[in-house]
Amino acid sequence: MPEHPVKSPAAWRPSHPGELLREDVLPALRLTVTAAAKKLGVSRQTLHAILSEKSSVSPEMAVRLGKFCGNGADLWLGMQTAHDLWQAQRDLAEIVKTIPTLRAA
Repeated sequence: MPEHPVKSPAAWRPSHPGELLREDVLPALRLTVTAAAKKLGVSRQTLHAILSEKSSVSPEMAVRLGKFCGNGADLWLGMQTAHDLWQAQRDLAEIVKTIPTLRAA
């Protein structure tokens, strides 16, 4: 069985999808948070929490954003996963060092 070494987390933090929405998408579309939330069918508070990077993009929100932006849900969910995984790897780095890697005989 091939060995798959665990990679170290990247030195840079992947962007939260809310940052892309806040800095690029909404300004390019000339939409306010309220207008974008209405078009997405969510509350302004829900969208604001994502834009302020306090909430994650759920699979359901990724589907909405994918349709809204025309680039599919996979992009938005992939960005959130990359962001969350990077953070988890940093947060758990010391604990993970103590976990043995087992191999089947």
